[in-house]
Amino acid sequence: MNLGMTEILIILLIALLLFGPRKLPELGRSLGQSIREFQRGAKSIREEFEKAADVKEFREIKEEISKPLEEIKKPLEVKEESKS
Repeated sequence: MNLGMTEILIILLIALLLFGPRKLPELGRSLGQSIREFQRGAKSIREEFEKAADVKEFREIKEEISKPLEEIKKPLEVKEESKS
């Protein structure tokens, strides 16, 4: 959705007529603050998903490594028990 210069001017003119010149700066500030808060929240959620994906990836790597190690360990445990 791309807005051209004429569309932006029409929106500003309508907002000026609806809210008046005194309320418009206040409205702009509150809109800007709302957008910033939304962006912070979205960034926080994105970071949490990335952390969760990293943890899942590390668990998968651990499982891939531990399975062959367990297979190697089993014959060694049997040999140690027979020596005792």
